[in-house]
Amino acid sequence: MAYVGLLYVGAVLFLNGVMLLGKADPKAIAVFNVFVGGLQVITPTILIVANLTDPATILNASGIYLFGFTYLYVGIGLLGDFDSSGVGWFSLFVAIMALGYSFANFRLLGDSPFGVIWLYWSFLWLLFFLLLGLKIESLTRYTGWVAAIEGWVTGAIPSFLVMTGYWQNPNTIALALLVFGVVVFVALWLITTGVWSLRGFRWGQRAMPTPH
Repeated sequence: MAYVGLLYVGAVLFLNGVMLLGKADPKAIAVFNVFVGGLQVITPTILIVANLTDPATILNASGIYLFGFTYLYVGIGLLGDFDSSGVGWFSLFVAIMALGYSFANFRLLGDSPFGVIWLYWSFLWLLFFLLLGLKIESLTRYTGWVAAIEGWVTGAIPSFLVMTGYWQNPNTIALALLVFGVVVFVALWLITTGVWSLRGFRWGQRAMPTPH
């Protein structure tokens, strides 16, 4: 059941990224945030009530609330035109807790791929804190791209692979996720900040002497 919810976490992250990139109306995206936020509050509640004697299931389910409350907070905030600072500071809490859930997946649950995925989420929610809590608006485009990519890499694709039985070789998956995240997000930072450019590699051209 949790992986069904994860599929829609992927969808809402993708849509929120699209919104931050200026490609969709915030109020239109807000509605889907409310839908997924409600789902991500109901789902862990059912899982916990049905598994009161299973600490591992309770631990896994407890982390889902972090997302459910985030999406409800974002959706309601966008619909009501509320200031984003509350969501931003809550995102800092989520970013810190995500590090704990990453550790739990690595050391307690033996799930190295989701240990890495929680690191992805910690990074993204840190960006949400910087953008929405501290109002560093120069991060808008970068955060949008990271959110959109994470929607697929940490949500939709893992969920679908787990549900279809193709989520195998966990150590290989964890390593691939780690390498992908570092390479892609560093490259995105260089591109979105103008240090790098896909059109002619402007950075390299500036470093070379201009012929006369």
